[in-house]
Amino acid sequence: MDLLSQVTAAMRSGRPRWVRIEARGAWGQRFQSVPGAAFHLVLQGSAVLMPNADDKIPLGAGCIALLPGGVEHGVADGPDVPAAERSAGTRQEFSAEPRTLVLGESADAGQTASTVVLSGMFPFDRSLCHPLLNDLPEAIYLPARLQQEPSLRAVLDSLCHELEHPDMGSDLAIGTLLDTLLVYVLRWWYREHGAGTGWGPALNDRAISRVLCSMHNYPGEPWTVERLGAVADLSRSAFARRFTDLVGRPPLGHLTWVRMNTAAERLRKTEEPLSSVAQQVGYTSEFAFSSAFRREFGIAPSAYRRQEATAGPRRPRARPGTSPRPGG
Repeated sequence: MDLLSQVTAAMRSGRPRWVRIEARGAWGQRFQSVPGAAFHLVLQGSAVLMPNADDKIPLGAGCIALLPGGVEHGVADGPDVPAAERSAGTRQEFSAEPRTLVLGESADAGQTASTVVLSGMFPFDRSLCHPLLNDLPEAIYLPARLQQEPSLRAVLDSLCHELEHPDMGSDLAIGTLLDTLLVYVLRWWYREHGAGTGWGPALNDRAISRVLCSMHNYPGEPWTVERLGAVADLSRSAFARRFTDLVGRPPLGHLTWVRMNTAAERLRKTEEPLSSVAQQVGYTSEFAFSSAFRREFGIAPSAYRRQEATAGPRRPRARPGTSPRPGG
């Protein structure tokens, strides 16, 4: 399983939720923060995305915007129509049931909508958030010209058809198409940002991407730099240099981070004994595992499990200096 698929699937906590916005005249909508990634797809007309108080991103028909952090934001018919004012008292929270939201000064006049936007969210478990997604910008914008790519065009055409002509199984079909759209958006972003240091160039490098997949899929394997170099089909020294240059930390340093975060997930989700968790992430000694876990999270595994059980899901915080960000 490739790394992007694995990470996205592991973080998902439910199916996409969406609302179809039909807007007329002057309109605006404020969206509160959501536990996942928010998105907007302009099906007709135009809109302006306001991810924060300062930025205003114009969106034309066919444009796609993704807000990976699910931050509070606004969408309106223009930069001079503050979404917060236009939506006073009508903050839209995405529900599990798809529906249509009619907005605008002429909403009750029976006029045809001048703008149609499909807005929604992809639910994520933030306690499982991977730096691959954490390092994304506040807002990702895909221009309409990308619709000319056959694969993306096919998804958008199918999505529009299901929305305009609902039939048996349409809700499931729309959710599946939205899942595919998310992958295409992330794939495009990392391909466009494939230079320098970070997850973009690491994912675009086939040799290093294979190694990252192996680490994340099999964290309990007795990996060495030599074995990882063999996966990359590179010599030990060439692999170590290339991995460090792209990912921003040495191979075994990243492997330790993968193992500790995998262990944290097992501690949160299961009641397995510490010895079993330790073996799953490559430690034959429970003592060695506990020491490594404490270095990464600043707390013993048993105490971490108790803490998470009482505090509820949240993203674990590594100790200062152990940031898993490439180049960090």
